[in-house]
Amino acid sequence: MARPKDMEDANMTDVLERFLRYVQVDTQSADEHCDQVPSTDIQFDLARLLADELGEMGARDVTVTEHAYVTALIPPSPGSEDRPKLGLIAHLDTTEQAPGFGVKPHVLTYDGGDLVCGTVDGKPVSISPELLPALNDLVGEELVCTDGTTLLGADDKAGVAEIMALAALLCEHPELPHPAIGICFCPDEEIGHGAELLDVEGFGCTYAYTVDGGPIGELEWECFNAAEAVVSFQGFSIHPGDSKGRMVNAGELFHRFHGLLPAAQRPEYTEGYEGFYYLEGVSATVEHATARYIIRDHDAGKFQAKIDHLLSAAAFVNEEQGRERVTVEIKQQYRNMAEVVAEYPELIEEAKHAFEEEGIAPNVIPIRGGTDGAQLSFRGLPCPNLSTGAFCCHGVNEFIPVRSLETMVRVLERLVARFA
Repeated sequence: MARPKDMEDANMTDVLERFLRYVQVDTQSADEHCDQVPSTDIQFDLARLLADELGEMGARDVTVTEHAYVTALIPPSPGSEDRPKLGLIAHLDTTEQAPGFGVKPHVLTYDGGDLVCGTVDGKPVSISPELLPALNDLVGEELVCTDGTTLLGADDKAGVAEIMALAALLCEHPELPHPAIGICFCPDEEIGHGAELLDVEGFGCTYAYTVDGGPIGELEWECFNAAEAVVSFQGFSIHPGDSKGRMVNAGELFHRFHGLLPAAQRPEYTEGYEGFYYLEGVSATVEHATARYIIRDHDAGKFQAKIDHLLSAAAFVNEEQGRERVTVEIKQQYRNMAEVVAEYPELIEEAKHAFEEEGIAPNVIPIRGGTDGAQLSFRGLPCPNLSTGAFCCHGVNEFIPVRSLETMVRVLERLVARFA
């Protein structure tokens, strides 16, 4: 079906206006409160805003659950009533890895050279083309940036805005071809909860896509196998002037343990399918130290080998000490969704075609991270991941081209049409 004449303008959606509004709603999750969902009550602020907007545009069955999951239904276009229901999913929260409160977005035209998003304490906050070669292809583009004091929140409010703009378009033009579409916005993706409490059966979709990727054209159906390790070190404190042969410094135990992990397998030295050990943080006194690691690998065998090596390092230090001073707690987080999605190659092919129809070369890559799609795929909802258009997520240099926001709405429009 051809698009109506009044929709031919590339700027026909309000995706930019939505995005600028959504990023100013604070939704940072908090790992210290991971025993509750959502981990922060502020995520309800955006959840309720989105639910209100979905209801106003004409979506059906709009719900905000007690855990801040937003779900809604866009009815199918005429003639597509018998097609399988398709899900579109994004997450509400933003990461703790950079300041995320009081986001002040602005749009600038990038003229080349260092991209300066703002000034903090008299110093420019910038990123250079040497660090981000993709900037060379963005000269002359309008970019949404922060003021340099916070992250932007395009991960994943760009995905939220793109899905919402599509929903508004389909509600206004129900004749555009599409199956029944289930929309879901999840809390706490950044701290590993994500879609854990989504009622998959009630959501009722046969397939779904998360819209939670990076630069335009990314298409991902493989992710890491993932675990978290909390390593505790028990020392023995005594006055340093009287400590010879008696003091055991927990900070030094950590240093010994960490040195046994392969340095070449840290995130800053890996890419592609290479896994890693990532030290997220450490706190230490003479008496006690705690280190938090995440362990990642796409290959299940190599993933298990990393866990085994970490446990062996703890055992080695304990043997040196002659008693148990190092303990390790492993928490499994998610598995590589390729185990499931590989059985649904049509999901990858349809997404490729949707990108190509918008003149975008699809870039099929493994996710070097996690996604709600990993949990959902193993819970019976095959769920690849699509780009949002964002760059430099999880930091104050985060930005997104305006054209990518607009293009991604049209890619989603073409994608849902293919399922009709």
